[in-house]
Amino acid sequence: MSPAERRHHFETRAIHDGQPPDPATGAVIVPIYQTSTYAQEAPGRHRGYEYSRTGNPTRTALEVALASLEEGRFGLAFASGMAAIAAMMYLVSPGEHVIAPDDVYGGTYRLLVRVLERYGIQSSFVDMTRPDIVGAAMRPQTRMILIESPTNPYLKVLDIAALAEIARSRGAIVAVDNTFASPYAQRPLRLEADIVMHSTTKYLGGHSDVIGGALVVNREDLYQTLKFHQNAAGGTPGPFDCWLVLRGIKTLAVRMRQHAANAEAIARFLAAHPRVAQVFYPGLPDHPGHALAARQMSSFGGMVSFIVRGGQEAAARVASSTTLFFLAESLGGVESLVDHPATMTHASLAGSPLQVDAGLLRLSVGLEHPDDLIADLDQALARA
Repeated sequence: MSPAERRHHFETRAIHDGQPPDPATGAVIVPIYQTSTYAQEAPGRHRGYEYSRTGNPTRTALEVALASLEEGRFGLAFASGMAAIAAMMYLVSPGEHVIAPDDVYGGTYRLLVRVLERYGIQSSFVDMTRPDIVGAAMRPQTRMILIESPTNPYLKVLDIAALAEIARSRGAIVAVDNTFASPYAQRPLRLEADIVMHSTTKYLGGHSDVIGGALVVNREDLYQTLKFHQNAAGGTPGPFDCWLVLRGIKTLAVRMRQHAANAEAIARFLAAHPRVAQVFYPGLPDHPGHALAARQMSSFGGMVSFIVRGGQEAAARVASSTTLFFLAESLGGVESLVDHPATMTHASLAGSPLQVDAGLLRLSVGLEHPDDLIADLDQALARA
C-alpha cells in the first residue's frame, strides 16, 4: 500500500476500504453474494466473476479490507486459519526446510510434523527470541522462517525485522502469524515480512461466530502463486463467512483497545496473586520482550497466560471454576475464555520437546468489565 493509499487512519480504513455502497442499490453494507456461479455474456467473457471458488464479490471486499489493514497490496481469504497456513506451505517444496518457533500453536506443529514431513518437508523448532540461534539453524535448503509474535501460548515477542534480515540474506521467505496481535497492534509487512497470516476466526471476526483465515502480501509474484493455490486447492470461505468477518473488522480498533486494557489489568492482578507462579504478558515491564513489544507493537494485545502453582490438577480446578471465563478453545471474541493448552489447543505437542507446562492456563480476555473478570479469577484461584 502506498503512502497515498494510507491517507486515512486505521479505524477509517476498517470501515470503508473495499466496502463502498452497493452500486446497484446504494446499500451501505456489502451484500452477501450467495451464488456459486455467474452468467457469462459469451464463452470466456464475464463481468469479473465466473465461479465462487475462484472469486466472489463479498470475498473480494474482505480481501481488499484485509490488505488495507495490514498495509499490504494483496489479500487472500481462506476457509480457516489452518487453510491459510496450508496454502502458504505450498511455497515450500519437497527437500526444503522450515524454521518455526519452539513455542508454536499446536495446529501448526501438527501440520508441519505429522503432515508435511510425509512429503519430504523438514522443520526445525528453535528459540526465536535469539536471532543468532535462528541464523545457526538455517540450512541451504531453508525456504521459510515461520514466525508467531506474540507466540502461542507463552507470548514470547520475536524480533520480526531481525529475523526478516536473516531470511533475506539467505534467500528464504518470512511468514508471520499475526493472529494474537491483530493488524491493529502490529503490521509485520512494515518490518519486512513477506507474508502475514491470520486466523480471522479470532480478533478480526471478533464474535466467535465464524471460522476463517487470511494471507496478506506485498510481492505480486507471491500473490499470484498463492492465489493460484487458493483456487486450485479450494480452501476458500463462503460469502456469508466473509460478510461476518467484514462486520467484525469494522469494530476491530475499539475492541482491541478494550481487550488490551482489560488484559493489562488482569495480568497485574495475576502477577501479585500467591497462587500464580508466573505470568506471561508483554505489557508487564518485567516481561523479557516488553521493550521489543513496545517498539514493534502499538498495543500489547488481549492474551494473557499464567502458570498455576500446583501443576495440572490445580490448573484444571481453576479452569473448571470460572463463570465468566468460559472453558473453551479459540480466542479473540468479545467474551472471555480460559484454555488449558496442554490438554486442549496444544495437545498435539504432548510427548514432544515442545510440550506445554501442565500448569499453564491461557486467557483470551474479553470485553466484560475488568473488575468482574478479576473477581471471577480470584474465586477460581481460591480453589487451586
